[in-house]
Amino acid sequence: MEFKNHITSGIGFGLTSSIITTIGLMVGLSSATNLRIAVIGGVITIALVDALSDAFAMHISQESTGDESAKDIWASTFSTLGAKFFFAIIFIVPVLLLSLQTAIIVSIAMGLLLITVFSVWIAQSQNENPAKVVAEHLFIAIVVIVLAYFAGAWIATMFG
Repeated sequence: MEFKNHITSGIGFGLTSSIITTIGLMVGLSSATNLRIAVIGGVITIALVDALSDAFAMHISQESTGDESAKDIWASTFSTLGAKFFFAIIFIVPVLLLSLQTAIIVSIAMGLLLITVFSVWIAQSQNENPAKVVAEHLFIAIVVIVLAYFAGAWIATMFG
């Protein structure tokens, strides 16, 4: 894999993983607690910890193949870290500016839009049908969001 592909791979992984993880966390925390501070704390924590842990995991994964140069490994590591942090921390903005329920809706819409744009770019770069790729990726994202909501509601019922 060439250097540019390592960066693209890290950004693609970071974007997708951070959006789905952050929105899932926000929806779950919101449905479990309905507390703005819990969602803010969750987003900041996930932006830092998840970005660092996934960048480290990407680094170890790339090293374990023995096929990649140190430059390529670090390119994947830092592009994953940057994308994971950026695409997680942007979801703090709606929570700071809007009511919690409105912020959750805006964040879901924003995340699905970003996934759609990236999915179209992937499809076009690989000469695939964009509608099929977008539908597949959005379906997975929506399943995660719905599961997070019900997990949060169950937690509120069991422990609230």
